[in-house]
Amino acid sequence: MELYKENQLKIYNSLSKSKEVFQPVSEGRVGMYVCGPTVYSNVHLGNVRTFMSFDMVFRYLLHLGYKVRYVRNITDAGHLENDADEGEDRIAKKARLEQIEPMEVVQRYTVDFHNVTKKYNFLPPSIEPTATGHIVEQIEMIKEIMEKGLAYEVNGSVYFDVIEYNKNNHYGILSGRNIEDAIHNTRVLDGQSEKKNPQDFALWKKADERHIMRWPSPWSDGFPGWHLECSVMSSKYLGEQFDIHGGGMDLKFPHHECEIAQSHTCSGVQPVNYWMHANMLLLNGQKMAKSTGNYVLPDEILTGNNKVLPKAFSAGVVRFFNMQAHYRSILDFSGEALLASEKGYHRLMEAIDYLEDIIPNKESTFDVADWKQKCYDAMNDDFNTPILIAHLFEAVKFINLIKDDKATVSSGDLELLNSTINAFVFDVLGLTNDAKEQNSDKLDGVVELLIKLRKEARNNKDWALSDQIRDELLAQGIQLKDGREGTTYSVN
Repeated sequence: MELYKENQLKIYNSLSKSKEVFQPVSEGRVGMYVCGPTVYSNVHLGNVRTFMSFDMVFRYLLHLGYKVRYVRNITDAGHLENDADEGEDRIAKKARLEQIEPMEVVQRYTVDFHNVTKKYNFLPPSIEPTATGHIVEQIEMIKEIMEKGLAYEVNGSVYFDVIEYNKNNHYGILSGRNIEDAIHNTRVLDGQSEKKNPQDFALWKKADERHIMRWPSPWSDGFPGWHLECSVMSSKYLGEQFDIHGGGMDLKFPHHECEIAQSHTCSGVQPVNYWMHANMLLLNGQKMAKSTGNYVLPDEILTGNNKVLPKAFSAGVVRFFNMQAHYRSILDFSGEALLASEKGYHRLMEAIDYLEDIIPNKESTFDVADWKQKCYDAMNDDFNTPILIAHLFEAVKFINLIKDDKATVSSGDLELLNSTINAFVFDVLGLTNDAKEQNSDKLDGVVELLIKLRKEARNNKDWALSDQIRDELLAQGIQLKDGREGTTYSVN
């Protein structure tokens, strides 16, 4: 579709701490990078919310007519425990505990992540690069930073010199932190003594003899720093300066702050025009944590096999629940909240289903064009999905009034209402009509049973019963087709 009021889209930029009119680097095109999962365990619900928020952003940009290159990485190396510069790689630790190869860990949890995103109806990114697939590029970036005098090598490890960088730049530009305050408040921890300053962060770590994941480099056999991979992959696939960089609020410091310092050192420009951060997810008012048992996995919501929710919920309901909150607000996930969302979700889907049965009138008692504009205004205001949903329910109310013969709609407005509500509900919010899918599954089961009964009738040479099953299904618009592989059906 053509760009629809694209110059009106405003995005809250974490860098300027204000909403800004969105103006892409290249007209009609958007480059977006989102920090993906560290694949050492099952993806948790907080991650799912973040990725779902940026799936919605991706969908809306596509809906506006932009050609979007969406890059979401897989962190499969270099991410140490507690996001520190010391300790054990999370993936290597999991491999050691389970006595398997690190890449088995990576494969297992990458597959799990993809399964979850598929079940929750995520669009796949344009590119999904891995840290281990870009070791050479990371080594080259480290060389460039060292050549510019902003990194140093100690005992085979390489660190970014934050104090030196801060002499001519602002380390803290994104998070708003002051480097002097950080120096004053930082404790010197064991193992940090080889750094010049506690604030310095690793670009390359020398691997000790126990470390399984290692690669050769000019400095040592080791592995890249966690922050480095995103600078390398974002610049490789989106250029030195691109439009949107997204991630969870918890990544703002130090991860994204370090990305800016690394990328700016190499390119001389601010790498990202719009920094976007999704807020955290609570469970029953408390922080999610496996240590306290206050957590639920995405798959456990769908099966109901958990101790924190009253029953199973569909992926469509969970997605609808997430979209009822703004991506920058804290969201409290609870059984009570999901039950309320489920009712609203079904009301929305029932109204959409009823649109097919509406007979248009000569006049409309609802300003559909004005309503459509309000939907765009909501999304153009920093992707305000809760306001959009409020407008969608204005349409639901109108549809129900038509159902009760208390309102009318013209044929032109009915077409506009139908196309707009379907576009926002399914294309932009990414919801699925689970009721329709469940009904389709039930239809499959019923028809397969009748096909089986018909086959038994034919085997018994009961041609009258066989023909009756076929003819009565055909009268309902279901045509059976006999072939070498067996009997299939189509709905006319």
